Amino acid sequence: MNIKTQLLKLLESNRDAHISGADLARELDVSRNAVWKAVESLRAEGYGISAVPNKGYRLDDSGDILSAAGISGFLRHGGAFIVHTRKSVTSTNTVLRDMAASGAPEGTVLAAETQTAGKGRQGRSFHSPAKHGVYFSLLLRPGVSAVDASMITSAAAVAASRAIEEFFTGVQVGIKWVNDLFVNGKKVCGILTEAAFDMESGLVESVVLGIGINITKPEDGLPDELGDVVATLTDSTSGSDGQRNRLIAATLDNFWELYLKLSDKEFLGEYRSRSIVLGREIYVMSGVDKKAAHALEIDDDCGLVVRYENGEIATLASGEVSIRPR
Repeated sequence: MNIKTQLLKLLESNRDAHISGADLARELDVSRNAVWKAVESLRAEGYGISAVPNKGYRLDDSGDILSAAGISGFLRHGGAFIVHTRKSVTSTNTVLRDMAASGAPEGTVLAAETQTAGKGRQGRSFHSPAKHGVYFSLLLRPGVSAVDASMITSAAAVAASRAIEEFFTGVQVGIKWVNDLFVNGKKVCGILTEAAFDMESGLVESVVLGIGINITKPEDGLPDELGDVVATLTDSTSGSDGQRNRLIAATLDNFWELYLKLSDKEFLGEYRSRSIVLGREIYVMSGVDKKAAHALEIDDDCGLVVRYENGEIATLASGEVSIRPR
């Protein structure tokens, strides 16, 4: 954890009092000048830090600022991640895939204030208005088979569900197979997993796991074509102090704990219990075509077992489904 991140963490945990530069320097085991430089760097990122003679520094209410230091300061498993943030990218998945190709290590995280070409499944776009959601990607290098790697998406869905419920009281998150999170019948989160394979071993060489969560409402509302299917976690048009940093950190921490024991599939019971498709009449989507079916169960590989109207039973390893109106 670098000095800036450590400093922000100290200021976050002592919001009700000023801390002298000498005390901060002693706590961080650095010089007073290093503390001053870290303070100036945080101010440049948008954090309000007041300085009072003979009292020291204090973190003001700075709003919902997205920053690498802010995310890192809330991580329980900080040593597992290298966090980067940017104001704007085409897509966090696209940029992180390029970083992966250049040798970025496992645990590299890229979060962005906004995406100009956010990626959803099936080639669709993901609406990413600045300051109203979290849009981030995580690089993994699992070295496992494609079947085992498919667990990553499902584990991420459980991790994000837990994080959302931790910070938004009264919210209950359901999972629409395989990777969409719903609240009150509308989508609030999308997950996109993209893998690269080692052609010699046939194993998954890298995985870029992208997560987008809608938190607050844009001032001009959601696009008309999304209004009936997409929702935000709150009705507010602005987030609370540190909200997005905390949500990203909690999602990463929850996921990492599941990822380290991925083969144990401990998350599978919760994934099933959160399902909003099991026992429902659904459509299995294939391009513009759709086929009516009944969702029977989720198997041990997170495949969706369905029964078509002609009685045929099949297991879907990937793809997309929609719930038929009652």
